Order: sequence, then C-alpha cells, then structure tokens
Amino acid sequence: MIEPAVVPDAEKRGYKIELLIVFSMTLGLSGLRSLVRLIDSLLQPTPLNQQSVAINVPQARADLLDLVAQLLGVLQLAAWGGIGLYLLWRTGIKLRVIGLDGTRKLADSVGALGLAAVIGIPGLGLYFAAWALGLNLAVQPSTLDDQWWMSVALVLAAAGNAWAEEVLVVGYLITRLNQLGWRQRTALLAAAVLRGSYHLYQGFGGFVGNVVMGLVFGYYWQRTRRLWPLVIAHTILDVVAFVGYTILRGKVSWLP
Repeated sequence: MIEPAVVPDAEKRGYKIELLIVFSMTLGLSGLRSLVRLIDSLLQPTPLNQQSVAINVPQARADLLDLVAQLLGVLQLAAWGGIGLYLLWRTGIKLRVIGLDGTRKLADSVGALGLAAVIGIPGLGLYFAAWALGLNLAVQPSTLDDQWWMSVALVLAAAGNAWAEEVLVVGYLITRLNQLGWRQRTALLAAAVLRGSYHLYQGFGGFVGNVVMGLVFGYYWQRTRRLWPLVIAHTILDVVAFVGYTILRGKVSWLP
C-alpha cells in the first residue's frame, strides 16, 4: 500500500486553499445548497414525508435540447472528478496510488459487487424507514419524460455521479487530508459527513444513509487503496435507483 507523505508545514497553507477552492466549486457548495433546501422544506407546513424531491428532472421543453442539457450535466460531473485527479497528478500522485489503474480488474469488480450489496439493500430499508417516520422527503430518482434516450441518460448520470463523488470525496479529499497530517479516522469521518451534507435535500434519512455509505466506502478505500470498486459500486446503486424507479413508477403501490 502506497500512502503519500505528510507535506512540509510551508506547503500546507497552499493545500488548504486548494481544498477550499475545489469544494467551493463542487460538492462543498452542493452541501450548502442542500442544507438550504432542507431548511426550506422544514419551514413548510406540510410534513417532510408528504413533500417530494426529484433528482433527475427535465431541463428543457424540447426533447433534443433536454438530452443535450442532461449530457452537459454528465460532462460537468466528469470534469469535477477530473479536477481532483489533475491536482493530485500535479503533486506527483499517480492513478495507481489511489487505485484507478487497470491492474486488478477482476478483484475490483468483485469488490464493487460486494459494496453494492452491502450498501444497497440496507440503504433502501433505511430510506423507507426514515420516510415512514417523517424524517425524509419522498425521493423521486427521475421525472424525465419517457423518451428513447431516457435510460441512456440515466445510466450516464449514474456513472457521472459515481465518478465525481468517489474521486473527489474519497480519492482526492482523504489523500489531501492525509498529506495535511490528519489521522485516518478523522479524514474518513470528514469525508463521510461531506458526502452526507450534499444529500441533505432528501431529508435526515438521506444524510444518515450517505454518511454510513461514506464510512463504508472510505474505510474500504483506506484498507485497499482501490478506487475503482467504489466508482463501479456507486454506479450500480444509482443505475438501479434511477432506471428501476422509471420502470416501477405507477406500477407498484409501495413507492412513495
């Protein structure tokens, strides 16, 4: 296992500024916006579980323009992850150090399936429990119109979310915190809380569930230094949620 060394004190200020800038543009800002949305939902007279929030929504009236807008969103997510990788590379940290090389395809695939199972089934149960207890909004993974490109766009969105989150919140953030001298457990907790923060718009269940996911994913990465299993597992989870919801919507009674 290769771990980057703690940087000299003279360089730490620059790394801290870098972290502030990166997350002010990406998922840190998303966390603050998510908190504002949750507060707004709490201020409504309607209970949380009688409100709903959609994740993938139409972004243009014309079908082809909507497709272009969806693809631009995926491109933005890909760029977010790319920023983290580029900054790591600029400081001498290569893809193999964070586990994005292609040397362990089978092991990474097996690990991804295991992570998806460990998080997916309990996570679904936690969501329904939080919603039933009035601690969560009813989450609609997709409200896209039934167009020929819908499933493709949802799969790409799932992959984009997975790439951006796992690269930035695990590979990039935890590496940088380690370089700043943070203990492994402290860095893991910080990354998990950040992951939960930008899901606050879903309610308290969304926050807790994603903190738990962050702890499991982050711990796995700290133990193995393999990031591909996290990206693949996250993609699987989101594809099941996004595409599965569109298939079951209006056909089963237990979906909020």
